[in-house]
Amino acid sequence: MPRSPPGRARHNGRMAESMTVHGDVELLARAGHLFSSVREEFVCAARDLDTWPRPAARQVARSRVRDSGATRVRKLLSPAALADEGGRAHLNELAARGARVRIAASALPHETIIIDRRWAILAGADAPGGRAYTVTAAPTLVGGVHALFEAAWEAATDLASFLRGEQPQLDAGSRKVLRALGSGATDEAAARELGMSLRTYRRRVAELLDALDAGSRFQAGVRAGELGLSG
Repeated sequence: MPRSPPGRARHNGRMAESMTVHGDVELLARAGHLFSSVREEFVCAARDLDTWPRPAARQVARSRVRDSGATRVRKLLSPAALADEGGRAHLNELAARGARVRIAASALPHETIIIDRRWAILAGADAPGGRAYTVTAAPTLVGGVHALFEAAWEAATDLASFLRGEQPQLDAGSRKVLRALGSGATDEAAARELGMSLRTYRRRVAELLDALDAGSRFQAGVRAGELGLSG
């Protein structure tokens, strides 16, 4: 969708039914009031917690939603959002404040926000000039996006349940093996680099595949990425 000229973003003081902006600063400038207008439900699906390139803009959006009249907040995130202690602490804090948080089984695409089932904000891919955001109130589009969100939500796992056992815990040795697998080195070279015998290395690889519930080394890499586990 082409970028809407500033003069066409609003008609008679109202926002156009759909528009596209570039970068989070422009999104806040032209559609930031939507985050303050939530009255019933705010839902967000995202790959991780860094949904806004500029931290200041992210804080503004969060504050506006928090200070709005939203009665329900739902967050659906990829496992990568739990990759560090800060992310887990933030999500636990959200849950403690009444938000419902679920973790999808695999990585999610670009961020999606739905406000009161009236507005949807769809983020594009990262780009040098800033991501494009499509803001729409088109009923058919908002309804379709909401239906997709509900399907993903129903298949996801509650945050507390996921943290209790869904995410495997890898020790330092397993992470080194995971990093070696990702490097593409031969077993012999990897074992030598890690200072272990070839037999021990292959045993550790087998243990890693079992921990990640992966049937192959390639699948282990994919699974580790989905879970936000780094080597």
